[in-house]
Amino acid sequence: MRAVVVEEPNRLSVTTVADPTPGPDEVVVKVTAAGLCGTDVHMLAGEFGPTRYPVIPGHEFSGEIVAVGTEVTGFAEGDAVAADPAIYCGSCHFCAIGRGNLCEQWGTIGITVDGACAEYVKVPAGNCYRLPETVQLAHAPLIEPLSTIVHGFDLVGPRLGDNFLIYGAGTMGLLYLQVAQHSGAASVSVVDINEDRLAVARKLGADTVATSADALTAGHPRGWEVVTDCTGNIRAIEDALTRPIRGGTFQQFGCAPDQDLARFSPFRIYNDEIRIVGSMAILHSYGRAVELLARGAIDADTMITHRFGLDEYATALETFKKGAGRKLQIVPHGRMS
Repeated sequence: MRAVVVEEPNRLSVTTVADPTPGPDEVVVKVTAAGLCGTDVHMLAGEFGPTRYPVIPGHEFSGEIVAVGTEVTGFAEGDAVAADPAIYCGSCHFCAIGRGNLCEQWGTIGITVDGACAEYVKVPAGNCYRLPETVQLAHAPLIEPLSTIVHGFDLVGPRLGDNFLIYGAGTMGLLYLQVAQHSGAASVSVVDINEDRLAVARKLGADTVATSADALTAGHPRGWEVVTDCTGNIRAIEDALTRPIRGGTFQQFGCAPDQDLARFSPFRIYNDEIRIVGSMAILHSYGRAVELLARGAIDADTMITHRFGLDEYATALETFKKGAGRKLQIVPHGRMS
């Protein structure tokens, strides 16, 4: 089969590799589409520690099952599926306490084992979710990033009627916006320095948008109950940490470079009882993301803006790094309309 292979940091190729064959508890999926993510950029640059080279990237994907392992039940050839890419050891301290996303042997399809930027991908059957008829295969790669948002909301635990401020109107910020609306937010405000992205946030229902949070404070003089960074940008993070209302929550959702440091006021964290919450990957949230997409909570057509063939992977990465569009996809078997 044809596949993108990241041979080592800063070196990739599109080449022919052996077709995957399923183990007893695995299936092989003919890939319909695979989403690009900031993690893919970091792993190509050698900036994502768990990556094991060489590896086929692609951890956001959907497709049809074409082969089934001998011990698999509940799935058959022809089933339309998406898959949670997370692979946990099941036996470390964190797995034992139900925190598999913090697994000491943490792995992910497309990062530590071969992924879906290929014509076919091998997947543990237990990671697969059959897609409802209301979910298009072309839209289903959005389930993986959406499931990370669902996990983020589990950690924040927002109340009905909370006011949200989101930093970043890229893919993750826009997904966060839509989930916040679906969760009963009183208002959702979005900050981004890119006016075109803010226009999309307005289209998707943001109550207020601005290139600086300073422009939004008249409507929220005390601050916001939930402030979330979806940028990973240190300047944005430092500003966002000043914006929660007393007793409010700041969530670090965006992935910053692991050596970067942010400055904040420990006194304010103490005095105003600001809660700081991280959110990493997926945990018991993938199935609920399937349901949210099936119920129309996400405007998938607005979220997906570009599709590229396998041979265009390098172009897709450059397009992503320029901030063009929103969710970019690789379509290994040819472009979809």
